[in-house]
Amino acid sequence: MLTHLLIKNYALIEHLELKPDKELNIITGETGAGKSIMLGAIGLMLGNRADNKALFDTDEKCVIEGNFDVSVYKLKSFFEEEELDYDDTCIIRREISPSGKSRAFINDTPVNLETLKKIGSQLMDIHSQHDTLLLGSNIFQLSIVDNFAGNQKLIQQYKNLYKQFRKKEDIYRNLRDNASSAKKELDYHSFLLTELSEAKLERDEQERVEEELNLLENAEEVKIKLNAALEYLSNAEFSAIEGLRSAMSNLGQISNLSKPYEILRERTESCLIELKDIVSEIEREEMNVEVDPAKVDQLQDRLSTIYSLQQKHQVKTVEELLSIQAELAAKVSKVLNLDEEIEQARIEAEKSYQEMLQTAQKLSRLRQEAIPGIEQDLKQLLAELGMPNASVKITHQEIKPGADGIDEIHFLFTANKGVKPQELKNVASGGEFSRLMLCVKYILASKTSLPTIIFDEIDTGVSGEIAIKMGKMLKDMAHNHQVIVITHLHQIASRGEAHYFVYKDTSTDRTITRIKRLTQQGRINEIARIIGGEPPSASAIRNAKEFLEY
Repeated sequence: MLTHLLIKNYALIEHLELKPDKELNIITGETGAGKSIMLGAIGLMLGNRADNKALFDTDEKCVIEGNFDVSVYKLKSFFEEEELDYDDTCIIRREISPSGKSRAFINDTPVNLETLKKIGSQLMDIHSQHDTLLLGSNIFQLSIVDNFAGNQKLIQQYKNLYKQFRKKEDIYRNLRDNASSAKKELDYHSFLLTELSEAKLERDEQERVEEELNLLENAEEVKIKLNAALEYLSNAEFSAIEGLRSAMSNLGQISNLSKPYEILRERTESCLIELKDIVSEIEREEMNVEVDPAKVDQLQDRLSTIYSLQQKHQVKTVEELLSIQAELAAKVSKVLNLDEEIEQARIEAEKSYQEMLQTAQKLSRLRQEAIPGIEQDLKQLLAELGMPNASVKITHQEIKPGADGIDEIHFLFTANKGVKPQELKNVASGGEFSRLMLCVKYILASKTSLPTIIFDEIDTGVSGEIAIKMGKMLKDMAHNHQVIVITHLHQIASRGEAHYFVYKDTSTDRTITRIKRLTQQGRINEIARIIGGEPPSASAIRNAKEFLEY
């Protein structure tokens, strides 16, 4: 329920705060005092479109904030679905900047308008005489039947099954629709796969082949250069090795004369050892180099195959070719097994459909069983509200499974005896519709936890004894649900636990809408004003006291 409402800088409202009672709250005031402005602000808080032209002071931002006690609404899972932190106290805030930019918050978390509307619809229900379209909606009519029958858990179960079925049905249809084109591509993919498979590519192969080919293509020059190096190092008359030996011999002859000479001899000996090792390595390399034209041709053919495949698939490495090969293998395998996959998807979709249908049929039975009770309760309530000949007929038709089940519900109404019930938009006047909507809400209030209900102009076309009964009905509703009623009837106004008066303050150079909670004496005076006008007469005041004591 709403525990606190704040409206700042909106239309004629500079600053307004309201702390409504948990039961029946009455709002009255003179025509044009700003009651509709309050509803406009509440609508903004619940997600209606914002307009910076509605700012009281165009240099300041507009803020509408509502604090709600949601501890009995069972909304935790709903908040989790919207990825919002849940708390038993929910704070909704809407801000409009002077530039027209709008921001919305739920428990201080920024949200978009879609989320704000979803949450807001769970917290407040604003009803006016313009709700004919709502009551005429099949979804709303189904919700009436479901709430009456207590189908909430079954509905959620069905919706989950419906989502699962639609998902599996989409998988089956996509597989089936794509099967033809996939099979057309099979031959081409198989050809590409065979071509790559027969190439027997290996990772790092390209670099290895290119290096080996480069060596073979230069084998003769390599041999010449290696032999020349050997000639200089060991084979020639004045080779490097012979030179080092002579140098080491000479240094050895004087090494005993000085320590540095001995060190130089040892270093020369080390160089000779290293040079001999180099010569041995060169000899081995020279022996390994072979001139093999046939192998050159073989390696060139291999590289030509690799380059051709790379060019064909527009890649630069063997690794990428191997990746393409794996992808082609997967595609070919999938198509080869496509019929089996399609059949399996069809079986799963059919199984899901049957499970969904069984739940839909159970839900449909409960809905049909609830219809006579709703018709009877509405007829009785409408009779109490001065419409003894009114009749509500609820028709049912089974339809193709949809998001809300397999039922199409239509509420048909007539206010006159002997007249065939017809759709609401064709037969219900404003006053008749207001009474019917009140009866619907009254029934729902006894079956489920409704959000805070605001009735605006629910008393259209009502007076006298009917207004008294309507006031009693509103009071009964408010025992279990917070109700806020904007009314012009004293019979209804006198029923409230709390009475708020909306008025225009003209004490400054600009008219401002204000609201105040009336004391007991204030209520007497206001109800007397509604009864007899301004200023209230003594008899009007007596009548007001009688109504408040009733």
